[in-house]
Amino acid sequence: MNPDMSAFLVSFNTEAVFGQVVVMRLERGFELRHESDRRAAADNLTTLNGTELRDWAQKTEGGSFRPLTSAPNLRAGWRAQATDGEALELLLHYVYPGAVADWFAAQGSQPPVTSYRQFTSRQSGMYRITTMLDDAIAGAAIRACCHVDFCLKRRLWSVEGLEPDTEPYTSLIPCLEPCALLLEFARKVARLEQNAAPSSEEPQAEAAESDFNAPNNPRRVRFGLEKKALAAKPTGH
Repeated sequence: MNPDMSAFLVSFNTEAVFGQVVVMRLERGFELRHESDRRAAADNLTTLNGTELRDWAQKTEGGSFRPLTSAPNLRAGWRAQATDGEALELLLHYVYPGAVADWFAAQGSQPPVTSYRQFTSRQSGMYRITTMLDDAIAGAAIRACCHVDFCLKRRLWSVEGLEPDTEPYTSLIPCLEPCALLLEFARKVARLEQNAAPSSEEPQAEAAESDFNAPNNPRRVRFGLEKKALAAKPTGH
């Protein structure tokens, strides 16, 4: 068994909540459920094997693809069992790829984080524009894209002027560097800053989570609110 999974197993007694998944110890092995189904009768839940759980986690309740596995929209109504730690590690990987390894890495005194500037400085082509955002706008974009409404991870990386998430936040899963979705959002924000301000209209259900071209995309709406908050700050702050 990998050291990261061994450490995770000794970190809790009877159960642990990892993202939206609750891991419960059985007399032999473990059971996973959606946190909202913690006390549900087993007969009322769909029993899934590993690959079925992976497929289940790829879509929302409405059938849309989930571009971000750490989004707080994991479907409920299921249960899956693991006979041992290795099987448990695989199940968790199907729902939250790489999250246990990231959790283990974050336990050290100096987690291996990559800041926004470090991350964007590596980009080329159409993503090079993300380096052009100043710290204030980059911070607003990060707050919007990584808001608890959209992601359950505890952000450990940052940009100048924006503090990392220092509290447990909403789950045990840490975020060690900007993700591809954040990079694409930052690219869109950079384009918006070059042209016109983003819309502040209320998000609609038909706006796909990763469709940043839609003015009513929830993250774009959130960014508009963050920009208003920046503009409202007294000069010199």
